[in-house]
Amino acid sequence: MIEVEIPGFGKLKLKYAVFDFNGTLACDGVVKADIKRKLNELSKFLDIHVVTADTNGTAKEMLIDVNATVVIAPSKNQDLFKAKYIESLNGQLCVAVGNGNNDKLMFEKAAFLICVIGCEGAYSGTLKNATVVVVKPEDAINLLLNKNRLIATLRR
Repeated sequence: MIEVEIPGFGKLKLKYAVFDFNGTLACDGVVKADIKRKLNELSKFLDIHVVTADTNGTAKEMLIDVNATVVIAPSKNQDLFKAKYIESLNGQLCVAVGNGNNDKLMFEKAAFLICVIGCEGAYSGTLKNATVVVVKPEDAINLLLNKNRLIATLRR
């Protein structure tokens, strides 16, 4: 569990981290070793879930050594699937991390939203709804691992 009181923003209480895969954690279906290491570090504090369309078909293989639940979304209505997945975990305890159009509805259901611009760029609707925008997946994970970064970014 991650809990942090952010002046002017409120209390943030997170139990789950739900990540998109391609464009968020992976570039062209490949996840760097450092990102895997950081995800395992984050899993000491949050239950990690990766919900993905798995465009390149590599998600389960790439994350086999990561302490995370990997879920492949159906080929249709992926945005609705991801939103319902967040709801099933209790969205008020979730951070959603993504970049694509199929992440937009997921962002509407989670308590805290991080958009990763990454190697694919980011869908403007997802970017617009994000609480915080970062350039790389490492930045998103580090933001969650270091409460002072959250406070510095979100306080009023």
